Amino acid sequence: MNQTFPMVAKTFQGLEDVLSEELIALGAQNVEIGLRMVTFEGDLELMYKANLCCRTALRILKPIIKFTASNSDELYDMVRDFDWDKYLSPDKTFAIDSTVNSSEFTHSKFVTYRVKDGIADYFNDKYGRRPSIRLNGADINLNVHIAGERVTISLDSSGESLNKRGYRVAQTEAPINEVLAAGIILKTGWRGESNFVDPMCGSGTFLIEAALIAANINPGVFRQNFAFEKWADFDKELFEQLYNDDSQEREFAYKIYGGDIAQAAIAAARKNIKAAGVENMVELECKPFDQWTEAPADGILITNPPYGERINPTDIAGLYKSIGHTLKFVFKGYHAWILGYKDEHFKEIGLKPSVKFPILNGSLECELREYVMFDGKYDEFKIAGGSVSNKDFNRQAKPKVRRMTDEEWSKEARKFNSKEKKQSRRDDKKDKHHDDKKFKKDFKSDKPYDRKRNDNFDDSKREWKKDARSIHNSRKEIEIVNKAPKLSADSETIVNKVYMRSRKAWKKQSDSEDNQD
Repeated sequence: MNQTFPMVAKTFQGLEDVLSEELIALGAQNVEIGLRMVTFEGDLELMYKANLCCRTALRILKPIIKFTASNSDELYDMVRDFDWDKYLSPDKTFAIDSTVNSSEFTHSKFVTYRVKDGIADYFNDKYGRRPSIRLNGADINLNVHIAGERVTISLDSSGESLNKRGYRVAQTEAPINEVLAAGIILKTGWRGESNFVDPMCGSGTFLIEAALIAANINPGVFRQNFAFEKWADFDKELFEQLYNDDSQEREFAYKIYGGDIAQAAIAAARKNIKAAGVENMVELECKPFDQWTEAPADGILITNPPYGERINPTDIAGLYKSIGHTLKFVFKGYHAWILGYKDEHFKEIGLKPSVKFPILNGSLECELREYVMFDGKYDEFKIAGGSVSNKDFNRQAKPKVRRMTDEEWSKEARKFNSKEKKQSRRDDKKDKHHDDKKFKKDFKSDKPYDRKRNDNFDDSKREWKKDARSIHNSRKEIEIVNKAPKLSADSETIVNKVYMRSRKAWKKQSDSEDNQD
């Protein structure tokens, strides 16, 4: 029987309920909603699935030690006394990310330094040498969370934030976060049962995330790697099986429509859509929102207009007024969702919202508002049985989380740490006859292994599906189209090539590009 262990999935405030539903659907146990996070339990397979499948998770953490510390010396001592051999060795590299909410620990970088010192001194005392710090591409990523005097140190199984899907090869000046876009779509209840419209699509994030939801494509298949792939207990065979499993994907019977006033934005969206392999599901057109004269039947509209912060149109009040006018006279029968920042902008729309939901877009305290568009007069619409209210919408913004007492926390920490030590002893017995030479050969190398595509997959069933879904874009900086309307020749090469779902293909292509430089 596979060993289960506690995990933490991080997300944006307001998306906790959606993330919990995703985790439950994957088979997570003991799911509890917190603030900007969801705690759950599962095995190694579930951890892999959570990274591959969750659309609203930013990262998946595996706690390894919990304790209390009232000052930096106690923090250092507890870290130094921990048995780090299970997770690290002097030959490996590690990185630390710290989050602090404490009156005693006021600087996250100082916490990072003290934890680093504790780990380094543990190995220096035992082996006379220590693992090195690496900011990018470390073998082991550690997450330190301090709330008051309560310290939790976790393994970060994701590495790069999960919002970095891997399909974004070009972007506009102010793109929406991929996780936030997916979360907003899921909050509305849309799952691909109608047409989808974003008339101010920018670089196409809403369009792509909608396509992935509609076809039920796992967002993690575009990523080049995950942090857990460098762990000592990494099960390559299991992960390959999950990675190449296409059985959950489905046909999409409708269409996704995108538009924007800027030709550069449409060009960027087109390249990102192609990189995601969903171009057959999406139609793009360069035109302002107020020039839409006809709306696709049976649809939903979700868009993120400029706020006047990073992108400042000459007449932003007029822009929002035209949004209201176009919604009222063109998008009849639609549920229109607008993500906005300022209340005066919403007032210019001139329509009564059925939903007002607070949501953070970066550091901006925004609102997601729904407008139910109907044909004719409201009284006639109401008599016919229509309603502009949305009772089904989950308005959960700030989950009420009961904070453990100090005594409860200490008891929980002792219980957790004791369980970790018992499991460590079992693992030591299991690995008693482990071939150390083979271990070093398999895990010392920084080169990623080859991910093979499932040869039994039938492409003919889905004409829109691409054989390749991964773009090796880590070597190139993403272009900001507002500053440079044309993509570089290197970016063009990346987008226009077709790649298999294979590490070997990425490496081969990267080598050829290096030879050309």
